[in-house]
Amino acid sequence: MHEGLIFACALDGTGGARPLTATDVQTWTPDHDLVWMHLDYRNPEAAHWLRHNSGINPLAVAALLDEDSRPRMVQFGSGVLLILRGVNFNEGSRPEDLVSVRIWLEANRIITTRRRQVRSPRELHQLLLEGNGPTGVGDFVLKLAARLDAHIELVVEQIVAQIEAAEARHISGENAAYRGEFSHLRRQTARLRRYLSPQRDTLERLSRLAIELFDDHQRNGLREEADEITRHLEDLDLARERAMVAQEETLNRMAQEQNNRMYVLSIVAALFLPLSFLTGLMGMNVAGLPGTESPWAFAIVCVLMLLTAVLIGVFFRWKKWL
Repeated sequence: MHEGLIFACALDGTGGARPLTATDVQTWTPDHDLVWMHLDYRNPEAAHWLRHNSGINPLAVAALLDEDSRPRMVQFGSGVLLILRGVNFNEGSRPEDLVSVRIWLEANRIITTRRRQVRSPRELHQLLLEGNGPTGVGDFVLKLAARLDAHIELVVEQIVAQIEAAEARHISGENAAYRGEFSHLRRQTARLRRYLSPQRDTLERLSRLAIELFDDHQRNGLREEADEITRHLEDLDLARERAMVAQEETLNRMAQEQNNRMYVLSIVAALFLPLSFLTGLMGMNVAGLPGTESPWAFAIVCVLMLLTAVLIGVFFRWKKWL
């Protein structure tokens, strides 16, 4: 599985690690030091090794190789399957489309798999090489959850800032801000909520798991990370409500402007309707029309039309339609 292995290392228990090769991974046994293997499960060799040589429960292997999975936690004996979501920083992707980090936890082995690149595992690997990484399985999960949450927080803050900017344009009267912007922001919050809510529940369940992989300090840390996700969800809910209110106000403003224009057109049409009737009546090309022989007929008709317009205007003013 040389091509499917992204990286592997053996943790020394003090925050450091030494790199491992694919051969070291294949010859690993449970009595060795704690190792972390990060695999690309799209590679056939990595998938074959997980299915036939890893010794992991087949149901857990199926989850590690699943194309699309939601955050969850399942215990298989002394091992734990954990699936979390992180921000999608890949080029051409939308950050709110969170990508999966699939994790298998044992006392002396950590296996993570991914299909698309995830920044948090690489950052954690770099910390290990610098000697500032996790010291054990529980610390690994806690630090990984914290890295994932830090990136999610940036995306949530970005969405909130975009909504505030759109609201400012709306208040200033720039209706161009409505052109799908509020709808787009609401879709972003919906995508994030789709995975953040089960991720919070997953971390809370993991913090209550009675297993030796985690100590009390790490369980408390997982609860804090779950609480942070709750705060993100509350921020997203508030942002969604603000977007909905601003969108409704924008639609109401546009409808009001349209009604005002239609009102003006209706007034103009009402003023000219009697005048159009008079011009149509006096313009008929039939015999017997009055004034055809009088030089004052045209002036009389014009005065009559002017008086009609004035009377209609006075009537509208009296009815407070103007």
